[in-house]
Amino acid sequence: MSTSTARAFRWLALLLIALAGAAMSFGSAATPTDPTAMAPDDVDSTAVARLLQERPGDNGGAALVLFSSDDPLDLAALAPRAAELGGPLIPNDDMTAALVPVEVHSTGLTDNVDKITELRAAASADLPAGVTAQVTGPAAIEGDLSGVFSGANLMLLAVTGIIVAVLLIVTYRSPVLWILPLLVIGIADRVANTTYTWALDALGAVWNESTAGILSVLVFGAGTNYALLLISRYRDELHRHEDRFAAMARAWGPTVKTIFASAVTVILGVACLLLSAVPTTRGLGLASMFGIGIAFLFATLVLPGVLLFFGRWIFWPRIPREGTEIRHHFWDRVGGLVRSRPALVSIVAVMLLGIACLGALQIRTGLTQAEQFIDTPESITAAELLEEKFPEQNATPAIVATREAPRVTAVLEESGASVTPQEPAGGWEILQVSGGTTEELRQTLDGTDALVGGQEAELHDTEKSAAADRTLIFPVILLVLLFALMILLRSVLAPLIMTATVLFTNVAALGLGWWISTGILGFSSFDALTPLYSFVFLVALGIDYSIFLITRAREEAREVGTKEGVLRSLSATGGVITSAGILLAAVFAALGVLPLVVLAQVGIVIFIGVLLDTLVVRTILIPALVQLLGEKFWWPGRVRP
Repeated sequence: MSTSTARAFRWLALLLIALAGAAMSFGSAATPTDPTAMAPDDVDSTAVARLLQERPGDNGGAALVLFSSDDPLDLAALAPRAAELGGPLIPNDDMTAALVPVEVHSTGLTDNVDKITELRAAASADLPAGVTAQVTGPAAIEGDLSGVFSGANLMLLAVTGIIVAVLLIVTYRSPVLWILPLLVIGIADRVANTTYTWALDALGAVWNESTAGILSVLVFGAGTNYALLLISRYRDELHRHEDRFAAMARAWGPTVKTIFASAVTVILGVACLLLSAVPTTRGLGLASMFGIGIAFLFATLVLPGVLLFFGRWIFWPRIPREGTEIRHHFWDRVGGLVRSRPALVSIVAVMLLGIACLGALQIRTGLTQAEQFIDTPESITAAELLEEKFPEQNATPAIVATREAPRVTAVLEESGASVTPQEPAGGWEILQVSGGTTEELRQTLDGTDALVGGQEAELHDTEKSAAADRTLIFPVILLVLLFALMILLRSVLAPLIMTATVLFTNVAALGLGWWISTGILGFSSFDALTPLYSFVFLVALGIDYSIFLITRAREEAREVGTKEGVLRSLSATGGVITSAGILLAAVFAALGVLPLVVLAQVGIVIFIGVLLDTLVVRTILIPALVQLLGEKFWWPGRVRP
């Protein structure tokens, strides 16, 4: 890049920021209201949910109002309230609880949240002394699941911004410089979160409340990584050039090549989510691809111009001066250790990762409805009380769709299940069934046309679908990563080593994440989606640091050979890559502020994995392996001085 082109970056940055403001002014597209979007394609529970949607104006479902007291209830006093709610008053045997089934009619997830809130207010108003009212049932659980995100994404954005600001201040030790990358990546995040909805809507894809939160973390994490890399190279060039435009011209080209390789690798990695059987998971894959593209655009085209509006004084108090020597004493010592004992360093690193991998052998997946929430909502506590007061009643009964209702009813009642006919839907008879697990009901109804659905069946089908997704997506993403690295490095052995290390790191992160989730935080198991999300994002993002190291090593190897080149790369990039890794890990840990166990678990695993990639694999393992292999590392290619 020429100096004159670097000067033009200032006006390009202003133009792109103006376009970003215009894009954000349009607002976001409406969130899809399809309640089956989080369910796998082509399973019985999804088919039943779609049948129920054919009932006019019914996208909600059944709710149960539970009145309870320590003393026997005055049913005469509660009867008018039951009539207002629109259902019969059903007492239990000892009269300390009474149940009112209510049908909730809503037009979508947001409306369902509002209807449940209204129902709770109506049920609790002016009750007799000592009587409490709680609402549970499928509609209430769905409402609470959607309602927990109210304000949570804003909190996540605030926490993420604070984490990035603090770590940038620590990294740069400057009261000014941290503001610029935070401002640029913050704008990129808002653009991505506004425009991805229109992009997905145009493509016919779906998303949910958690998509925006994950996307913010991804854009902040990746975008700040790219910003750190660019600013580090720019600062190095300011030590060699008096003119800041000349310094940026020298820094921009090689940095953008590295960032581009990283961004493309991440995009290809998250694109593997498009193979999922779950529509919202496919939507998350598309949104992530879009968000990484926006982060790349702002880090490489907007940030350079913003930096160039200011002189080198923005680095104060550590202002880079032309002709001063750049020192990396700590990383030189790390490189010296790797140079002197590469075999021992490799063995120790592999042993540490291997011990962590043992936890992955114990992983179980699958959470109940109650276990999905970090803070237990009313619908879950009420469901537990319901089972105590009405042992024969289930807050989330199975929903069976059939065209041969008499036969299916007889088979179910013969097995001991309780069957209640419901309003037909889409030409099918609908039965509400209590008694037996999803697997037991399906075995009982084998040979009939019955489809077993309901919330418990949806969890069961999601667990099986997630296992199938892992079987397909895990090898595909590793192969995609391997071929992308082969093209980037024009090598076979180096990509094989890098892919193997990222797989090793991922299994180790899942193992440590399992021990922390179950042993420290008390979760009973992983959510069905935890291994999938963790693996995909960690493979896609974790390889970044090895790419940053090896692309710089290839550049240095043309001058001093491969063994010395990787140590020079470690010394030059050690500080910035470590800072980027710690920042990315901390940003993903912020997912813990969201109220769902799956997101907290994903945050834990990625936090651990990124730190392992940054502090173990990129810092000592790969450099040590390069010392052992020398020029063979690039086989069958060669890097000539």
